[in-house]
Parts: sequence; C-alpha cells; structure tokens
Amino acid sequence: MGRELNLRDGEKVDEILGGRLRIIQKKRGYRFSLDALLLAHFAALREGDDLIDLGTGCGIIALILAQRVRCGRVLGIEIQEDLVALAKRNVVLNDRDGQIQICRGDVRRPEFICEPQSFTAAVFNPPYRSLRSGRMNPDPEKAVARHEIAGTAADFLAAAVFALRPEGRVYAIYPATRMVQLLARMRDVRIEPKRLQLVHSRPGDSGAFVLVEGVKAGREGLKVLPPFFIHEEEGGYTSEMTEIFRVLSASPARGGG
Repeated sequence: MGRELNLRDGEKVDEILGGRLRIIQKKRGYRFSLDALLLAHFAALREGDDLIDLGTGCGIIALILAQRVRCGRVLGIEIQEDLVALAKRNVVLNDRDGQIQICRGDVRRPEFICEPQSFTAAVFNPPYRSLRSGRMNPDPEKAVARHEIAGTAADFLAAAVFALRPEGRVYAIYPATRMVQLLARMRDVRIEPKRLQLVHSRPGDSGAFVLVEGVKAGREGLKVLPPFFIHEEEGGYTSEMTEIFRVLSASPARGGG
C-alpha cells in the first residue's frame, strides 16, 4: 500500500488485521465495530463472486472481503454523502480502486443502485434499532447507522433480492433479540436461511448477534453452527476470536476485477 495518506481535521487512521488494511475513520461520528469483522469472516465468498455491500459505511467489509477472496466486481452502496467520500478514500488508500466501486444510493430504491440480478453475493450490516427503541443518537451520522431511519432489514433484504442472480447468497449480522424478525423477512422475500450462528459476548451471556447466510430461492434446510464466544469469562479474546483475527490477517488475494 503505497498511496499517500492525507488526513482531514477530526480524522485518524487505524491499521487493522496486522497492518494489511489502513482505515480512515472519524474520531467522532460513525466508526466500524467488531460486528463488521465477524460478518466479513462469516461471509463464505467464492473466487469470482460479484459482491454488493449494502450500507458499506467506511468500506471496511468490502475491503476485507476483496482482500480475502479473488472477487470479481465489488460495489459498496452508502446513503450518507460523507461516508461515501470516506469509503472512496479508503479504497484508494488500500489500492483497491481498480476493483471496488463506492456509490451513493438508497437501499429502499434498489432500481437506482444497480442492474437487476447482477451480483452473486450480498452482505449487509444494517441499522439495528427501530425508530421506537431507545433515545435517538444526537449525532446524525451515528443515528442513521444505528436506527432504521434510512432503511429496515426488510429494505436491505429486498435490495439484495433485486441485486442477486438466482441462487445468489446473502450474508447478514443482526441483533439476536430480533432474529425472528430477520428470518421471517428473509422468507417473505424468498431468501431461504441456510446457515446460522449465534454470537455471545462471553460464556453464560445471552446471544448478542446472529449471523445468517441465505440463498435466493434456495431449498429448505438450515445448518445451525455452534455458538461463537468473543470473550473469555475472565476477559480477553477467546481462541475462536483470535483465530478470526489471524484468518483475516492472512495473505491477501491478488488480482480481481
């Protein structure tokens, strides 16, 4: 990665995954979290997959997946103009501008995002909180990222169905408390849940997140993976979480595009 780094006021750069990725983020406002890494690891992309990342934020998931797998086309969609500009800079900073395209778009209007049935895989890490739950964050960027202001899980799923070819795959992370809603919405749009894993903060805690893979117009048959624990009871990361860091830090794929 030899691109020049020009930070603006209120920004910092984080080196992650053993320094293989450099991500510009705002010191205040939206910042990616551990759930993005969990989803990037869970997504079982194949060589040559054309990927759409719905709600790409700063571009973190698209960048990790383009590094891990020899993907084809990668398109990141984001509704917030400032984050679109930030994601574009992160793509250039990590020398992926020949492969990853970042565009401003609204998942509620998928016909303006891409051509129908033009991708083989979709990922999304949607806003978790309904408009009726909890105090709205006063920071507008955080509010849109966390609350269903600019799209619900149903909207993200409908956009994925529009974008995906037959038998295309969807990968998502969502609060475990809203798992039933997510699975029901998947069925509503004919995305069949095929693989599921509950994520717990530590042993003994209730599930925090659910990771789900679905297939467009897929056959019935769900594989439930063993639960995943982020932290040990006494603190520190579990060996499973450490392994995710190791895998995501492995040598990047070459080529693509």
